[in-house]
Amino acid sequence: MGAILKRELGAFFNSAIAYVVMAVFFFFSGFFFYGVCLSSDSANLSYVYSNMFVIILFLTPIITMKSFSEEKRQKTDQALLTSPANLFQIVMGKFLGAFILYAICCAIFIVYALVISFFTTPDWAVILCTTIGVLLLGGTLIAIDIFISSLTESQVISAVAGFAVGIVIYIMDFLISYIPFDWLSSALEGINFLNYYKNFTYGILNLSDVVFFLSISGLFIFLTIRVFEKKRWS
Repeated sequence: MGAILKRELGAFFNSAIAYVVMAVFFFFSGFFFYGVCLSSDSANLSYVYSNMFVIILFLTPIITMKSFSEEKRQKTDQALLTSPANLFQIVMGKFLGAFILYAICCAIFIVYALVISFFTTPDWAVILCTTIGVLLLGGTLIAIDIFISSLTESQVISAVAGFAVGIVIYIMDFLISYIPFDWLSSALEGINFLNYYKNFTYGILNLSDVVFFLSISGLFIFLTIRVFEKKRWS
């Protein structure tokens, strides 16, 4: 798994993907930080984290679009499947590579907290809680997008499908409000990412929120493994 992780990180930083993703993430987070905190003399980073929700939804497909689709296009997925690493190690190597790049982006929030600390005492408990939420959200989206990447040979299709999933997640509240069936709206409310994410931005660390994101991540990692298990036996 270590070799796959190293190879994945090398692929990110030897191409423009890592630098484009970090530039976009830093630009929007900096824009929100300036608008919400610096210009209004506020030490509350909650709104910065909340506004970054939609940016994260659209950045994770860019991070993961090459994960398996490029391997399939270049036929190098056969080498992966016949390597000494098992399928779990292969998928986790890809997942962790993407997650580490995402975590590097999220490190900017610590910088913002340190900037605030020069002027006032930030609520470190809230910042820590929200940072956990941001990492869990990103990890879950990465797991979903890696699964999407495993289904196609096209990076473009992988990215567009990831964007589509992001749009559905973003407008989930809107969709729920127009569903006439209570049982269906309740079911969708139960998988509404924004509801679980908002709790972290308020500094509320609920075990149920953590379990939700970890469960969705685990489910899509499992489904990705199943995709290649089926391919290996076929």
